Amino acid sequence: MSDKSSFDPRSIATAPIVGLNATKTVLEYQASVLKLWAENCELMARNYEKGLEAFSFATGQLREVA
Repeated sequence: MSDKSSFDPRSIATAPIVGLNATKTVLEYQASVLKLWAENCELMARNYEKGLEAFSFATGQLREVA
């Protein structure tokens, strides 16, 4: 009554491998997105600091003139 062709041990053994390969791909993608996000945050912080330095310099010159 049991169908021997429906039970293939190779398909059961390959299921975790397929799942792990998919997980690895997703984690690599998430890591690359996180790295990109971190680089953008650093760029934004550098630009903010440059703008703050320029503003401080401009206000310092205005104080010297006044």
